[in-house]
Amino acid sequence: MALREHIDEELRAFLAETNFTGAGALITDLDGTAVHEFEGRIVIPDPVACGLKRLNDLGRPIVLNTLRFPLNVIRTFGREWYSITNAPLPLVSLNGGVVGYLREDAAGEIVFEELDAFPLEPLEIDEVLTGVRGLLANGVDDLLVFYYTRDWTLGETIWTPVREKIPHLQTKYTSASSIVCLSLDDLRESLMTQDICMMFLLVEAPQDRLMAYQHVKRSNFATRKGVDKLFGVRAIADRLGVDLQASVGCGDTPMDSFLSGVGLAVHVGSRDLEYKGLLRTVKIESSQELGELLFRLGGLESKALPQ
Repeated sequence: MALREHIDEELRAFLAETNFTGAGALITDLDGTAVHEFEGRIVIPDPVACGLKRLNDLGRPIVLNTLRFPLNVIRTFGREWYSITNAPLPLVSLNGGVVGYLREDAAGEIVFEELDAFPLEPLEIDEVLTGVRGLLANGVDDLLVFYYTRDWTLGETIWTPVREKIPHLQTKYTSASSIVCLSLDDLRESLMTQDICMMFLLVEAPQDRLMAYQHVKRSNFATRKGVDKLFGVRAIADRLGVDLQASVGCGDTPMDSFLSGVGLAVHVGSRDLEYKGLLRTVKIESSQELGELLFRLGGLESKALPQ
């Protein structure tokens, strides 16, 4: 599907208003925005890969901004992403909880190199566990706590209050490095001895069983106060020397707060998002259209560069 003419006009206006060609970056969410699942495998659609490569060839940094943890990004499509730039790839991970680079080590493996991390404070961890205690006290044990440490090699750990569920969870959550069943006191002790960059409380109980403890959401992400995707992208932009007002951000969910911090916000998909770009906002339908938009942006940018 060809991009609508007014979007092309928005791209031209954005390039005229900013120094995207010299100081901007392309910042993109992953799931539902720049990647999708095909036959059980996460892939980068060819149009998106072509658009990203064109921008990279013109010298524009590409920043990944995702809820995924670094080890998961590496295992699922890290090599594929790295091949687009063949250079250290900036990554904002865990809802802004950690920022750094994906890079190739001496052995040819893709690894994560941290620049900054923003772990939860002890009181913030206790707040999550208070919610867990309340649910358990009200007979709700269909819940899981996912947590992610600053040590990216440890990946994802899942806590369950029901030991018998561990085999099922190992099958269901193949991305997890470890699934544990500890007392809440032991869980707290373990969490307090580590830097925890994000926690995620998932409640699988029916809604009527949650009514006794209404302030706990069915799913709830916890990061340090003030830390989210916008915070994370600001942190890495400072490191890269990137002007966010001269940058393009692409996302598809209400978690993509960084869209409000870039000059041009691209909303991908059917959701109506509240985040507007600092200068301009456009809406497209799919990752296929995103690829076309990025490719056209690169073409317009190349014309704007000094010859």
